Amino acid sequence: MKDIPLYQVDAFTCGQFTGNPAAVCVLNDWLTDDLMQQIAMENNLAETAFLVPDGKEWLIRWFTPVTEVDLCGHGTLASSLVVMEILEPE
Repeated sequence: MKDIPLYQVDAFTCGQFTGNPAAVCVLNDWLTDDLMQQIAMENNLAETAFLVPDGKEWLIRWFTPVTEVDLCGHGTLASSLVVMEILEPE
């Protein structure tokens, strides 16, 4: 079993337990689509974002509990908070 850092972030708010929640999973490499889908289903939030570092950039994919989606605004904002405040605060 592999440990996957997971953050739950409320986007579009300044307070806890309000706004639009998204899970953010930080990976070293992509997992299988099926495994990412299962993780999103387990999180049971509107979206789970998966991040993989790519040089100085980050690659991102978004999953709902039932399918992968092409784009997710609040999942992207949640992911940017994780990158800029936790992973790369400099």
